[in-house]
Amino acid sequence: MKTTKFNKKTSLEILPTIYYVLKWLLICTIIGILAGSASAILLISLNWATDWRESHLWIISLLPIGGIIIGLMYYYLGKDVVKGNNQLLEELHSPKKVIPFRMAPLILIGTVITHFFGGSAGREGTAVQMGGAIADQFSKYFRLRPRDRKILLYAGISAGFASVFGTPLAGAVFALEVLIIGRIKYDAILPSFLAAVLANYFSHFWHVEHTHYEIPFTPDIDLLGVIIAIFAGILFGFSGRIFSKLVHYWSNLFNKIKYPPLRPFYGGIVIALAVYLIGTTKYIGLGVPTIVASFTEQQAFYDFFIKILFTTFTIGAGFKGGEVTPLFFIGATLGSFLSSFLPLPMALLAGMGFVAVFSGATNTPIACTLMGIELFGIEAGVFIGIACVSAYLFSGHTGIYSAQKIGTPKNKLLGKDENKYLKEL
Repeated sequence: MKTTKFNKKTSLEILPTIYYVLKWLLICTIIGILAGSASAILLISLNWATDWRESHLWIISLLPIGGIIIGLMYYYLGKDVVKGNNQLLEELHSPKKVIPFRMAPLILIGTVITHFFGGSAGREGTAVQMGGAIADQFSKYFRLRPRDRKILLYAGISAGFASVFGTPLAGAVFALEVLIIGRIKYDAILPSFLAAVLANYFSHFWHVEHTHYEIPFTPDIDLLGVIIAIFAGILFGFSGRIFSKLVHYWSNLFNKIKYPPLRPFYGGIVIALAVYLIGTTKYIGLGVPTIVASFTEQQAFYDFFIKILFTTFTIGAGFKGGEVTPLFFIGATLGSFLSSFLPLPMALLAGMGFVAVFSGATNTPIACTLMGIELFGIEAGVFIGIACVSAYLFSGHTGIYSAQKIGTPKNKLLGKDENKYLKEL
């Protein structure tokens, strides 16, 4: 008799779970195909834009023209999607309406224009917005409930992030971790992981290759190593904090220009002149060659800060793209320089900075730790984890995403009232 009751109870629990898994496997497969393919198109387009620009440097002088094209495009076609990543986070906090599909093509075109003419930006914001916009369309076609629509957005964010960097674990956790500082949303954990893995798979289907990085040697962890990792993490955290503050500073400054299309136009003039005066294109675009070089060649002490200025100014002026790859540049070059006086291998410090500055700027230490492990291997995992957590703690409660909310204060000794933030959620 007891066995019969147990079997009935087990069946009642298992059957809905099987339905849940099959339902999201179907939906996430579709999202994975579309978001992964969109990321492949983005990566191919950016490679072309970068190669063409570096072969025809005169195009940088036309950056103001590229800026006004982006400005006009968003002013007349994209007023309801101009918030970008913050709009996705706002919809997750307070769902209102389906995100217009045009967010995807607008951000793709805007990002390619930014890189083609010589702006300093990344690509994660583009992939995340494309993934979110594509995924949200299915809330209409599948007639999903409001709660399922939020899960759909998580899946879209994770799919975009994972496929553009080739890091499915980090992409899945990033989507769950980025919404609320100090909290992870477990209600979307299966769809986020499914979408991330499938999108990453389908981006490779188009034979898109991601950049490979290597940390050839990782020393055994000891007390001195822990102390150095914490110290380096603090510096990485302050760098992320400076980056976030400057993004908001430049954005507020350019918002004083009443006609929005002129913001990237004027910003483009300043950036083009700056590139001409310093005589190098090292600090524009994605900066991948410099990131790779940071693992084997010691970088100058000023490289990370110049990249901060170029990228925050580019984004603040209204050009399109992401912030994460420039954050990789900032962290890798800073870590490479720190190897001149910190007794850890250059490649290890570059790898730690690569993900730790990102951790501090986005308040996502777990996702960044996983990204470091996926990119550099488990051997460096302890050093990477310590650096990411330290950077997270010392970057403050602000980040590059203004729509983030505080779930748990980073340090209760700062006098933050946790109940105050919980009431806002």
